[in-house]
Amino acid sequence: MEFKLPTETIELPSKGLLYPEGHPLASGTVEMKYMTAKEEDILTNQNYIKNGTVIDKLLKSLLVTEFNYNDLLVGDKNAIMIAARILSYGKDYPVSFNGEEVLVDLSLLDAKEHKVDYVRDSNEFTIKLPRAGSEVTFKLLTHGDELAIDNEVKGLQKINKNNIAEVTTRLKHMIVSIDGTRERADIRKFVDGYLLAQDARAIREEYVRVSPDINLSFTYTYEDGSEEEVALPIGLNFFWPDA
Repeated sequence: MEFKLPTETIELPSKGLLYPEGHPLASGTVEMKYMTAKEEDILTNQNYIKNGTVIDKLLKSLLVTEFNYNDLLVGDKNAIMIAARILSYGKDYPVSFNGEEVLVDLSLLDAKEHKVDYVRDSNEFTIKLPRAGSEVTFKLLTHGDELAIDNEVKGLQKINKNNIAEVTTRLKHMIVSIDGTRERADIRKFVDGYLLAQDARAIREEYVRVSPDINLSFTYTYEDGSEEEVALPIGLNFFWPDA
C-alpha cells in the first residue's frame, strides 16, 4: 500500500529575501508535513531533551523542503516552530501567568511589522554607534551561527567556569565589519576592549528592529483593563501538551 501524509506551506517572515538566489528558502516558503507517531518518539527522546536538540530534531523531521538547516535564519525558524505546533496539536496553547491559566491562540502570532528594504542575498545591516561614532556592519544570525556561539561559550567555560561571555561572543559573531575592516582579529579586539555598553545596546536594538521574526508574545489583560505584553513561554509541553 502507498501512504501519503498531508502537508502545508509555511510562509517565512524573511519572505526568502535574505537567502541567495536559487536557495531552497529564497521562495519565502517551506513545505511541512503533519506530525506522526515517529515525531512523538523524537519528543520523548531523553538524550535530545537533555542536550537541548529536541526541537531542532523535531523540525528537521517535519520539514519536507530540503535545505541546509544551518542556513535557517533564527526568525524564520521561530515561525516554522509555531506552525509545527499548530499543525500538530492545534492553535490553543495553555500558559500559566499571574496565578491563572491563559489560553493563547497561536494562530494570532503575526510576523513582526517593520519598514526595512531587504536586498536579495545581502544579510548585512549598518549602524553608526551613538557614542564611539564608528560604523558597524552586522548580520542576522542563522541556526548554524547559534550553534557556533553555543560551542564557543561552552569552550570558554571549560577553560574557566566563571567565564560567562555570552554577550560578547554573540556580538563577535554578529559583527562583520568595523569602519570598513573585516579582520576577525580586529573585530574581536574591539568587542573585548573598546565596545561601550551604550553602543553594544544600540547594536542589539537595531538587530531586533531589522530582524524578520514572529512576535513570540501575547497580551494579558488585567482586571482593571490594563494590558501587558508577555513573552511566550516555550517548554516541553509546547510540543507535548500531555507532559
